Amino acid sequence: MHFQYSDKVQSMRARLLAFMDQHIYPNERRFLEEIAANRAAGDAWVPTKLVEELKAKARAEGLWNLFLPNSPRAPEGLTNLEYAPLCEIMGRVPFAAEVFNCSAPDTGNMETLERYASEALKDEWLEPLLRGEIRSAFLMTEPEVASSDATNIACRIERDGDHYVINGRKWWSSGAGDPRCAVYIVMGRSEPDAPRHAQQSMILVPAKTPGITVLRPLSVFGYDDAPHGHMEVLLEDVRVPASNMLLGPGRGFEIAQGRLGPGRIHHCMRSIGMAERALELMCQRLASRVAFGKPIAAQGVWQERVAESRMMIEQARLLTLKAAWMMDTVGNKTARGEIAMIKVVAPNIALQVLDWAIQAHGAAGVSDDFPLAYAWAGQRTLRLADGPDEVHRNAIAKFELGRYMPRTTAAPVK
Repeated sequence: MHFQYSDKVQSMRARLLAFMDQHIYPNERRFLEEIAANRAAGDAWVPTKLVEELKAKARAEGLWNLFLPNSPRAPEGLTNLEYAPLCEIMGRVPFAAEVFNCSAPDTGNMETLERYASEALKDEWLEPLLRGEIRSAFLMTEPEVASSDATNIACRIERDGDHYVINGRKWWSSGAGDPRCAVYIVMGRSEPDAPRHAQQSMILVPAKTPGITVLRPLSVFGYDDAPHGHMEVLLEDVRVPASNMLLGPGRGFEIAQGRLGPGRIHHCMRSIGMAERALELMCQRLASRVAFGKPIAAQGVWQERVAESRMMIEQARLLTLKAAWMMDTVGNKTARGEIAMIKVVAPNIALQVLDWAIQAHGAAGVSDDFPLAYAWAGQRTLRLADGPDEVHRNAIAKFELGRYMPRTTAAPVK
């Protein structure tokens, strides 16, 4: 494994860092103020002018669609290993990834369309997503079942002639509150009599299809994340063409594994970026404040926390790079153990570093004067998104124990 950045990545990293310094960090307050102004005017669910302005600048700089490898429709796409240091930088500011058309759930949805959709569906939906003209949502989780076991999903997808009819209730449908959200990928049960992991399918549903009701936004520790949001969505007799089915009936789990691997590691890359920023803010605060007659940075407890933070970040980064390298070289399926490990490790280390950074800032740390409280809420959510810690730990244990379990051998044929 060689993790040294290539000349290409070094160049792109330098350009991305310059873009962040010039356009992202100076506009963090403007982003929040614009959302607050929209909310005061009666509608928080309005795309910010800032992000739309910056998207044009990012595209002109060639910092666009970097997440999507091996796609003729996105020739600028990088390998997972190449993308890792760039995604980490984007993760330092919550809204930054959207500026580069590299934000969830669109990235996962675009990867799903690229891998599993027909050329006609790619023309209709993937192309405008790649251009950043529309946004999308992924509807999987349901309020009535334990969705961490996706075989529980109860939303029905039933064939009716040349159409499928969809009935169900979804929630935590990130992005469905954005007025630019034009299409959903919906996971539901289409083959109830098939084996357990062949019952689910994924289907494309245009957001304006009759029978869809966006019921409400769900808050995360009090944040509604407008204008993106996490919505509860009701689907009642929603009818879409049978050609909108992705890959084929009963292939939902196969698609999910292809989709969630990259999505999970992208979250981890951004988590490391946020942890780096939290450490940076913590050190700046510690160096600038005096308590009990000496700089806080001179206190032994804070030196220990700074050292622990640096070590945890470096360990998480190396594991992320290893997982990315394996995804590139041996495929997502073989790398699923490493993906599961980093999905547990990265949000947890980011949470710990953020917690210490908040503590270093005192009461200011839990306010919106600093980005720490909002970042903590986001990282805590990641311990549930794309599978909770417990599910990933269970998978990791099975992979490990499987190396030691006795293998059964078939009885000899007589």
